[in-house]
Amino acid sequence: MSHRGSLLCLPDGIWAWPVTDIAELTDDKLAPVFARADDLDFFLLGTGPMAWTMPERLRRRFRDAHISLETMTTGPAVRTYNVMLMESRRVGAGLIAV
Repeated sequence: MSHRGSLLCLPDGIWAWPVTDIAELTDDKLAPVFARADDLDFFLLGTGPMAWTMPERLRRRFRDAHISLETMTTGPAVRTYNVMLMESRRVGAGLIAV
């Protein structure tokens, strides 16, 4: 499988994700994640080439949905996502293309 651009990877599929920069991350862009909160334990956010700390308001939304959140640059996020999938973990990822 090959794809150009950002990806939203959730338990029920993988979609093109219209986020090209972390500054574009909004509640609307994360809505599919929260709609599947019952199917997720972890969400990895690949922030592109630069590290980023999620604002407390968004972090609180993940906490309220009982989804553990990790943010990291996209390369490590992809690797971590693949390992967690191999472990049959209930994981999703938003991966901003680099």
